[in-house]
Amino acid sequence: MANVYLSIGSNIDRKMHIGRGIEALRNAFGNIECSKVYESEAVGFSGEDFYNLVVAINTSLCVGDLSKTLRDIENANGRDRQSPKFSARTLDIDILTYDNLTGDIDGVQLPRAEILHNAFVLRPLAELAPHVLHPVLGASYKQLWAAYNQQKQKLWLADYQVTP
Repeated sequence: MANVYLSIGSNIDRKMHIGRGIEALRNAFGNIECSKVYESEAVGFSGEDFYNLVVAINTSLCVGDLSKTLRDIENANGRDRQSPKFSARTLDIDILTYDNLTGDIDGVQLPRAEILHNAFVLRPLAELAPHVLHPVLGASYKQLWAAYNQQKQKLWLADYQVTP
């Protein structure tokens, strides 16, 4: 079984879509661990604020099959694939890491570059997996968050949390 970290985000009917996404992940993978939910401004476009969190799952699916499963969950939640890259989302689920794999695996770049660039990914990842090491840099997510310019992006706890 592979240990996988996923980022989840939504800025359209956020509570509903995050809740449905978590439910779908639990149905697909059983027991999952969730970070707190954070709220942040849209990045790359003008739009409603996002809810974001990180989820840990264990799976026997290969990276390509996992990616397809996640796309199916997004699609079931009304994900518009015709929208520009930086636009509103009902549900966005990305593979951050898959064990310690690196490089292009089944069309998925691992680890996901957003880990190092976006507070809404790194902070919940550092919360959920503080002592796990980034597969390329070898630094823990806690260390990476401590070194991150935390003034770069506004991020705060959301008024919504996922039930354990």
